Amino acid sequence: MLRMSNKEILTRLLGFLRPYRSKLIVSMFAMVFVALLTGVQTYMVKDLLDKIFIEKNAYYLYALTIAVVVVFGVKGLFYYTYNFLLEKVGLSIIKDFRALVFRHIHLQPLSFFHRYPTGTLISRVIADVALIQYAVSSSLVGILRDFLSIIVLLGVVFYLNWHLALFCFAILPLAAYPIVAFGKIFRRLSTKAQEETANCSNVLYETITGNRIVKAFNMEEHENTRFTGQLDTLFRVTVQDAKFRCLQHPLMEFIGGLALSLFIWFGGRLVINGTMTPGEFFALMTSLIVAYDPVKRIGKVNSAIQQGLAAATRIFAILDIKPEIGNREDAVDLPPFHGSIEFRNVSLTYEDETQALRDINLSVPAGQTLAIVGHSGGGKTTLTNLIPRFLDVSSGSITVDGHDLRQVTLHSLRDQIAIVTQQTILFNDTIRNNIAYGKFDCTDEAILEAAEAAHALKFINELPKGFDTVIGEGGTRLSGGQRQRISIARALLKDAPILILDEATSALDTESEREVQSALENLMKNRTTFVIAHRLSTIRNADRIIVIKNGRIVEDGTHDTLLARHGEYEQLYTMQFN
Repeated sequence: MLRMSNKEILTRLLGFLRPYRSKLIVSMFAMVFVALLTGVQTYMVKDLLDKIFIEKNAYYLYALTIAVVVVFGVKGLFYYTYNFLLEKVGLSIIKDFRALVFRHIHLQPLSFFHRYPTGTLISRVIADVALIQYAVSSSLVGILRDFLSIIVLLGVVFYLNWHLALFCFAILPLAAYPIVAFGKIFRRLSTKAQEETANCSNVLYETITGNRIVKAFNMEEHENTRFTGQLDTLFRVTVQDAKFRCLQHPLMEFIGGLALSLFIWFGGRLVINGTMTPGEFFALMTSLIVAYDPVKRIGKVNSAIQQGLAAATRIFAILDIKPEIGNREDAVDLPPFHGSIEFRNVSLTYEDETQALRDINLSVPAGQTLAIVGHSGGGKTTLTNLIPRFLDVSSGSITVDGHDLRQVTLHSLRDQIAIVTQQTILFNDTIRNNIAYGKFDCTDEAILEAAEAAHALKFINELPKGFDTVIGEGGTRLSGGQRQRISIARALLKDAPILILDEATSALDTESEREVQSALENLMKNRTTFVIAHRLSTIRNADRIIVIKNGRIVEDGTHDTLLARHGEYEQLYTMQFN
């Protein structure tokens, strides 16, 4: 992760503020008035002592009483205005941030999700952005307000006695030093804390999604220990942060007490000598006390600001990752597929220099069912992942009707591809919405026909709410065969000319496999189909079978011709049925 300076981070954060400039301008005006009225409040102390308590002036008693009510009331109105507007701007920025990060994540290829665990990405979108929210909507707001208050109050001091004002300006660097010094510490600890929080999210996500395996292997205690260990690491970092936060306040208090004692000594001598009235002295002292409160608050929120800046660094690190797979500027829409899909000298090498595919040459005409078999890790799934451009070739090319996949838009390409995988991906929604996923504008009749063709209508009608039944996270309220038939119905409804079946029946029992296989036959009609299968019995009737070994096509033919060659396919077939 690249190190970014505070200036770079703040400049980029300010970019998110541009759409809300009008609200910011109004809030800044309101903030200035709050600071000015705070100065007026402290200046009133002079007249309170000199005119009322010393000179016994009744007129000032009534006038000052009314003035206090007006000043506090108007100040409250301006305070509400700027506070609410800035809070709203802060929340708006967070909404924008989360939407932007979410959108950017979904632009990334599959390799991105191999590098960044799910828990880490969730932590970035939720926890890290929340830290920015506090830094922007609360802490930065407070610093702006307090800075203006300090300027106005020091102006009051300067107006009343410029000698003492110069003394105050000399003390300010002493108060500012701890803020700067502690800021560096808070930044470092905050970055570490956010990393450990992401690690906690990863462990939490893994154990919750894998709860069946945890229970099946009696590993609850092991996972408890693992998670507790991660919490202990996070605890140590946050305790360090708390130690410095708690130390900062008394240090600031001591500096403030030292400055106040010196002021009392110098100011008291001026009162004794008659060069300053008691009212002026107490107005000055009140201004300094009120001014020092914002200085202390700036130190207090410094930790939150540093947390926000560290979080922004982590989020910008995600946003700065350019999608490896995307549309070229001159990309065109892919016309409806009708001819053939061609692989020409295709090779694929991963980032770790592992070569997954080597010199693949393959022509698949429209309407053909191509089965892809081979040992695990041979490159079967990698080959099919190239068709919808989940991955891009390292060399060579793939064309659809003569159009290179890299020269057509991703949307138009993927619009013509349907996928059914072994790991059924369903959403915690109704059966209706899961079938219509990607085609929400379809009719109820179309959904019904797709469910019937997928042999899913019978069990759907037996559910308490039929198509309106919510199936739980990942479809946990359905059996494996039922989930697979829902995903087949989804593919049927999409009605794409190219179909990829990635071991769609390998995880099912024999009875479920029969029903799913029957549904798949309906799905494969009049489509160009790529079938990855471990169970060779399911692909006997394929138009063509290729055998992939170590990333190469080593055999190509029909079931009978491949058996007759007594090669790799026969070995796979014999191993499975013996």
